[in-house]
Amino acid sequence: MRTLIPIALLLAHTAQAQAVRVVHVLVALCDNVHQGIVKVPSHLGNGQDPTGNLYWGAAFGVRTHFNKAAEWVRVPCDKAAEAHILDRIAWRHRDSAVVLIAEAYDGRHIREATEDLLRYASGAGARAVTVDGTTVRAGGAAQLIAYAGHDGLMDFQLDRDFTGPVSNPRETIILACVSRSYFQGPLRATNATPLLWTTGLMAPEAYTLRAALEGWVRRETAAQVRERAAVAYDRYQKCGPSGARRLLVSGW
Repeated sequence: MRTLIPIALLLAHTAQAQAVRVVHVLVALCDNVHQGIVKVPSHLGNGQDPTGNLYWGAAFGVRTHFNKAAEWVRVPCDKAAEAHILDRIAWRHRDSAVVLIAEAYDGRHIREATEDLLRYASGAGARAVTVDGTTVRAGGAAQLIAYAGHDGLMDFQLDRDFTGPVSNPRETIILACVSRSYFQGPLRATNATPLLWTTGLMAPEAYTLRAALEGWVRRETAAQVRERAAVAYDRYQKCGPSGARRLLVSGW
């Protein structure tokens, strides 16, 4: 005998699914060999090993830092199909319907990470990811697309534009050195909004991203998100509040 599900329950589940907001974070693993960076200790700069990588498995890497964050709960998710994505992890925010999906890109494939950032920002490349038994829409269907790692545009030029719709609701966070200067042209083509990016050299570690996301989760203004990020960056880097505010900016 078929079990009839009350329509009110169906509508509630539908509304809940629609309320879910997705943050998709692309992490280009630190790579001493394949990126134009100041060299770091070999165990931090092996771009083919996420376990101890500076931007993933190290103390302030995305995986480690968010695993320890009280407001985020790690949940199971699909593995990435692409060979150059070496790890994928998902978390749910404890107090809101926000899902965070983070992917670790092989450091040799920083171009792919950079192009995926812009592709997703433009609204292209939408993908379905099973998170904790539920399908969520990530990639170009995410509401917020973030990047952490070396600024690959210092090393190479893009050979195409990633053009988005005129009314593009997506926002981006680009935690890489001098990202506003290097990404301004490519990001304008996507028509996404730069929620947070940088004016100078920086350490793209996860505490800045965590602080910014907490403001975004709470639907705070861009100025409030930026202030949270600046406070966190100063706390860890000891660069002074004014220096952190000059470094981390919102908008064009």
